[in-house]
Amino acid sequence: MDCKNIHAIPHMEHHMDHMDHHMDHMDRNYPIDTMGVVFNTEAHFDDPASPRIVFYIRDNIRIKCEATGAHAYSFRDGLENMKGRGQMIVVLKMFNPRLPEVEEFRQSLLRSDPYVQRYGALVTGRASTSSGKGKNSDGEIKFGYSLVKGKANHPMEDYYVSKFTKIDGKELGLFAIYDGHLGERVPAYLQKHLFSNILKEEHFWFDPQRALIAAYEKTDQTILSHSDLGRGGSTAVTAILLNGRHLWVANVGDSRAVLSQGGQAIQMTIDHEPHTERLSIEDKGGFVSNMPGDVPRVNGQLAVSRAFGDKSLKTHLRSDPDVKDSSVDAHTDVLVLASDGLWKVMANQEAIDIARRIKDPLKAAKELTTEALRRDSKDDISCIVVRLR
Repeated sequence: MDCKNIHAIPHMEHHMDHMDHHMDHMDRNYPIDTMGVVFNTEAHFDDPASPRIVFYIRDNIRIKCEATGAHAYSFRDGLENMKGRGQMIVVLKMFNPRLPEVEEFRQSLLRSDPYVQRYGALVTGRASTSSGKGKNSDGEIKFGYSLVKGKANHPMEDYYVSKFTKIDGKELGLFAIYDGHLGERVPAYLQKHLFSNILKEEHFWFDPQRALIAAYEKTDQTILSHSDLGRGGSTAVTAILLNGRHLWVANVGDSRAVLSQGGQAIQMTIDHEPHTERLSIEDKGGFVSNMPGDVPRVNGQLAVSRAFGDKSLKTHLRSDPDVKDSSVDAHTDVLVLASDGLWKVMANQEAIDIARRIKDPLKAAKELTTEALRRDSKDDISCIVVRLR
């Protein structure tokens, strides 16, 4: 096993020595959601490709963690299971919030390690909450995002994109929620590649709808061709704001985008659910069943009828998006994107009312995820609020 010393991270010695001084002769326990690893059986140990995973850890610190759920291992059990099967990557997030030095080290891996570059953000452990904000170049359009891990015993599977970028003199706002299932590899891949694939389409600037549909389909085919991405999948909702004046939204699955026009909630996406697309599923040789559980599922397994990935069900699923566009005028003030962890417990108009009432989009996004938790949402909850006016 290739164990690289965490002393390689600049300035870590001071932080670690300080911690050693206060914690001598003690077991150092770190909660799973604040450290750099959860061992996921489906994503790593059962992968027939025997993945190469690199383990970065300071070698003189004794680490214990209590892992919960069928998809997690303790460090010791995880190391035992990896014997002879490759290497393991963990970049410790020793403090919360994450030390800049550790994030710097993680970014250096993304820049320099060919395996990490190929598969994206390989660090598997993720914080249980994440939030941030930003704005466009003139500061008139602002956004905030908030992600909260659900109560299920698996790692956080929601990913997001929230940023502005300039291309050929045009300013694009790029916003997305990717809600993964059966592992985080597919949503992590989408986070890194879907928007770039959309913008590479030759038709994008004069026929965005055609470009969105083509890029979604091509991205799904690429995911299916990569055995290393596993058998999991992901929903997607993407929103592209062009020069602050026109909005293009696409989606597969049940992640949703809702626009406020004159204070009224306008759903810009279609929830792709098995009971509404039963005919399409049955035409492809599949079936829809409420067993097991209490919601309709494709072949009794998946609660959405369109998704990226899901290799074992793909012959019965679709991955083509629904696309909708809207001009952004003086009456268009807020856009909300969220995973179904929000929408299962909150109506569109409720979400818009909260997002409009709280002027700071970061505070609005946090209030939406907090309110979903108050209402006992069990799933991962991800939300982006874009204040257009």
